[in-house]
Amino acid sequence: MPSKTPTFPGPLTARGAVLAVLLSDEDQTGAEPLRGRVTLAAIVRTLKRKYNWPIETSSFPSNGADGRATWATVYSLPPTVVARALNAGGRDWLKSRASARRALLAEAE
Repeated sequence: MPSKTPTFPGPLTARGAVLAVLLSDEDQTGAEPLRGRVTLAAIVRTLKRKYNWPIETSSFPSNGADGRATWATVYSLPPTVVARALNAGGRDWLKSRASARRALLAEAE
């Protein structure tokens, strides 16, 4: 159980995009790609340290596309944390993120 209450990042940030995947039932492989130089690991580290999300990490050996051995990492939130977060404003935060994304896409057209 986290010692501090997790907080939500800006809905249209890369941190928001990653947290939205962690809070939803979406598969991470279906998430939109992150742009820029910031790695997923760095975003997860910030969500853990700055925003107090108790993200769990598990890594396992895998094969790369070119056949070389590599490591794959999976990030997740415990189901109890997800349930608490959704009941503590998370559903509204996810809705605001979806609305903001729709508005941004409409402006781009």
